[in-house]
Amino acid sequence: LLQLEQTSKNIDSSAHMITTARVPADKPVRIAFSLNDSPDDDSSENFPLAFPELDQQLQPLPPCHDSKESMQVYKQHCKIAEEYHEVKKEIALLEERKKELIARLEQVEKESMDAAQLAKEYAELTEENRTLKLAQTQCVEQLEKLRIQYQKRQGSS
Repeated sequence: LLQLEQTSKNIDSSAHMITTARVPADKPVRIAFSLNDSPDDDSSENFPLAFPELDQQLQPLPPCHDSKESMQVYKQHCKIAEEYHEVKKEIALLEERKKELIARLEQVEKESMDAAQLAKEYAELTEENRTLKLAQTQCVEQLEKLRIQYQKRQGSS
């Protein structure tokens, strides 16, 4: 299982990070974050200003470097964007695996249907063979009776 889990230091107890572990489709996934996170370090980290793989509306807005809260929100948004990217990669891999499994299933079903068809055909041919052998035996017996009758006629004339 691929499990993506990132945890920050001193996260508020009500905050959760994104965690994925092949969650069934019928189970809800909760995504939340807290503004109470203490920064990993107080220096101004160089986060990328754009995430080209994200839609425009999902891209983090550049922070106001004078505001600690803005920097925290920006850092959190960047973390979530990275997690989102990883989840999308996982989904793409799972979709590809799904296609492979469906193709394999279709092949197995086709082979199974072919095997069932061959078994049915074999049963039909076996029955036909039995019937033909019985008919041959009856014909041989009938021919033998006719020979005997013919020989009796030849012998009596």
